[in-house]
Amino acid sequence: MPRVDPHRPTPAPLPAFLFLLLLLAALLLQGCSLLPGRKDAGKADDAPSALAGSSDAADGKTGRRGFNVRVEGPDEARELLEQHLELQRYRRLPDLQLPEISRLMVAADANARDLLGTLGYFTPTLKMEIVDLPASAAVPYEVRIQVEPGPRTKVVTHRIDFQGPIATDDKAEAQRKAIRDGWPLSEGQDFTQSAWEGAKNGGQRKLVAERFPTGSIALSRADIDADNATARLSVTYQSGPAYRFGPFVLQGGERYSADGARRIARIPTGQPYSQQELLDAQARLASSGYYDSVFLTLDTDGDPQAASVIAQVREAKLQKIVLGVGFTSDSGPRLSADHIINRMPLLDWRAVTRLSVDRNTRSLNTEWSAIPGDDGWRWITSGELKQDLSGDYEVDSGRARFGRSKSDPKIDRAYYLQYDYALNRGIGAPPSASALSANWSWTGRYFDDAGSPRRGWGLGLELGAGYTLSGAQRPFTRVDARSLYILPLGSVAEGDAPGLARQSRLALRAQFGAVTAAEDAQIPSTLRFLTGGDTSVRGYAYRSIGTTDANGATVAGRYLGVLSAEWQRPLVLGGKVSAWESVVFVDAGSVADELSRLNKPQVGVGVGARWRSPVGPVQADLGYGVETRKFRLHLRLGFSF
Repeated sequence: MPRVDPHRPTPAPLPAFLFLLLLLAALLLQGCSLLPGRKDAGKADDAPSALAGSSDAADGKTGRRGFNVRVEGPDEARELLEQHLELQRYRRLPDLQLPEISRLMVAADANARDLLGTLGYFTPTLKMEIVDLPASAAVPYEVRIQVEPGPRTKVVTHRIDFQGPIATDDKAEAQRKAIRDGWPLSEGQDFTQSAWEGAKNGGQRKLVAERFPTGSIALSRADIDADNATARLSVTYQSGPAYRFGPFVLQGGERYSADGARRIARIPTGQPYSQQELLDAQARLASSGYYDSVFLTLDTDGDPQAASVIAQVREAKLQKIVLGVGFTSDSGPRLSADHIINRMPLLDWRAVTRLSVDRNTRSLNTEWSAIPGDDGWRWITSGELKQDLSGDYEVDSGRARFGRSKSDPKIDRAYYLQYDYALNRGIGAPPSASALSANWSWTGRYFDDAGSPRRGWGLGLELGAGYTLSGAQRPFTRVDARSLYILPLGSVAEGDAPGLARQSRLALRAQFGAVTAAEDAQIPSTLRFLTGGDTSVRGYAYRSIGTTDANGATVAGRYLGVLSAEWQRPLVLGGKVSAWESVVFVDAGSVADELSRLNKPQVGVGVGARWRSPVGPVQADLGYGVETRKFRLHLRLGFSF
């Protein structure tokens, strides 16, 4: 045990005191450099660099600081380095000295090689130098980088493997084949980092789209032979367990029943998981009008053979009024007011009532619809009163309808009984008429984008049969068929995904309508045909093309034929596809009371522009009516089929 000697003399405090005095003096001397008016000779006003004694990258006389970066080489490599080279971050540092710029250039060489490697150039030749700039320049120096990328790396082999149930499940053979056949980065193609990442992630998206929502990339490898500019790729996907749809669980519902939401969503309980089925169910709930927001997820923490589908919703109000304004060149400005009630008393149906007024039309209509059953079909009933211009005569009309309908993301169908009447007003107007008919309709929309399509097709068909109720009661049939086909012509690359933007497109549109009945049958004008306007034959006024009566006035006819061809071409600005398109079109339409007289169509030709706005395509067309010899401007917002 150590001992303390009480008789040992205590050290004097003088050395410690002197040390404190020296420390205080050093601090005071450093503080003097912070006083106003104290500057180091040859230094700028800014904080000094860590490399004391070196040359400064600032001109003390003119105040010029920093440096420029200039990259010379192929456009692709030059743009990449100009945007992402780390050296760019230091160009305007006020206290950067020349030796530090030289050190940054050493790091920039490695950084540039890494960046060029993402484009598939692994053996580039780089030349870097610092150039003094004349006194008239804004900065004293320029860093010049000359780039010769060398050969781009090509893919020579690729291999795709699977782990988990997908590897041995015979039912997953089609899915495995789709992932392998759809692999975009195959032999002979250029290797880039973005293409490599896109290929891997694209395969994973196909994996999780069907049966295996927890699938992932277990292993990926890109072996690069820089000397030979080749790449050997391999990726292994881990599927995880196969899932089936289980019970539907509603979260956030208070006003409207969970069973009603289940019937609207129509989740195929017990069937293998499908991402598209989940998205379709979400779309049905979102478009039902009962909910302001909907988000569907699959509970992957439970039993994979009965995974719950969780619907998180925010309910719409029980009632609301929506006011709207609009404009079309066909009908001018339009005002509308909608009243919506999501649960009618007693019926628990949904009712939407609309009042609409524009230059030519005043209408009041209401539609009541029930919650669909488990098969997706719902009961509907509707009524409408309208004052409209039909050819050269004004028409007061009414319509009542009762039937069933079913709507899916791509297909709408319905069958219904319908009552129509039309009271024609004006000197020499056709006689008023009414009719009762049974009808069936089907509409399919197979476009790549429902709001602004670039490819795809649509088909609509209406069939009806009935009896006239005015004058001699006669049977009649009615057919109305319409189609639209958008054909891409060539492709250009947009970003890293080739083919997303089309060099041009051809939109082909056709419509045919026919009402067959005895000559003395009085068919309501609302069931007969007129054409002309924004969505039919441009260059002519809205519904101005019809047949001619004994007074020389235009009236609705029994047969309709419309054909249209439109060439759409995106405008390329600055090397990139813009949101603007140019259009050239030819429309032709004819209306007659005899099928043989459809061979004399009225033709409209013209040019136009399209703008893909955030709220939908804005269309402006200038049409010339060949028969009328007049120009007409057509404006329209949105796409509908």
